[in-house]
Amino acid sequence: MVSVKTPLAVTCGEPAGIGPDITLLSWVARRDLALPAFYLRGDPGFIGRRARRLGLDVPVQVVEPEETVSCFAKALPVVATGDPMDDMPGDERAETASSVIASIEMSVRDVQAGRACAIVTNPINKAALYGAGFTYPGHTEFLGHLADTLWSGGPFRPVMMIAGPELMVVPVTIHIALKDVPTSLTQELIVETARITAADLKQRFGFASPRLALCGLNPHAGENGAMGTEEQDVIIPAIELLKAEGLDVTGPLPADTMFHPAARKTYDCALGMYHDQVLIPAKAIGFDESVNVTLGLPFVRTSPDHGTAYSLAGTGKARPDSFAASLRMAAVLANPGAI
Repeated sequence: MVSVKTPLAVTCGEPAGIGPDITLLSWVARRDLALPAFYLRGDPGFIGRRARRLGLDVPVQVVEPEETVSCFAKALPVVATGDPMDDMPGDERAETASSVIASIEMSVRDVQAGRACAIVTNPINKAALYGAGFTYPGHTEFLGHLADTLWSGGPFRPVMMIAGPELMVVPVTIHIALKDVPTSLTQELIVETARITAADLKQRFGFASPRLALCGLNPHAGENGAMGTEEQDVIIPAIELLKAEGLDVTGPLPADTMFHPAARKTYDCALGMYHDQVLIPAKAIGFDESVNVTLGLPFVRTSPDHGTAYSLAGTGKARPDSFAASLRMAAVLANPGAI
């Protein structure tokens, strides 16, 4: 088991999804999976009912974060947060939205107060939260807002990374329509994303000189302007500026030849110009082992790289691999040199 002095905070996620399932399954297999101590911020009664539905013998202990490490071996620690919830797998309900949002915010506040060393977020359904005043495209943007609110030194610019054992990727644009990517892609955005990625690869992942490979936007990386000029007008100037700053950057490279095994050995992280350009290969190569990491924040946040999977909720068929990997990675990133 990974040993940490300060526990990880785990958010409840969408209660109708598989977040509760993978949390419970991970605790049951905590020794085999070598997991650090963590607590769940949510409804203790709800998580107990989901455990019984799954046929799992999981003692639930209501705690304060400081009590987590001492009880983790014998019970799943839960810090009561939000309103009581019914156990209705697959049945998304608007009335749970405020509790889901509160779980995220309180977990971040725990880190800021030193009660947790990092947060691991269970999957949410953003559409289910909008009625409760959630105005952010996703976790990443909401966490950036919380960082700006609770920490000095901002504004902070969160960057999404999917990190797996064989491939790490960062999308420069994230949760926007594909048709909006060309007009949203700017030299400044590429440079800022690359700088943040390189800095966190050094500070948190231990790369002395991170090698970044940038995808082109168009097929064949534009083929010298024959298939689009974004490479010449935006991406190449950004790369030249990054090189002038001393960063190890290559590109723009055709995305269709960047992800085979030999190509992956030539860089440490691939930066794509839009979400699916790099998340598809990342998840195809390491779906069960990959972790969603938010770079550019004053705290460590990880998450499994999958969604709510309503059809699997409450069935016992959900796999906890990515969630377990998120816990281990969060503990290592938050405690460099201590594990």
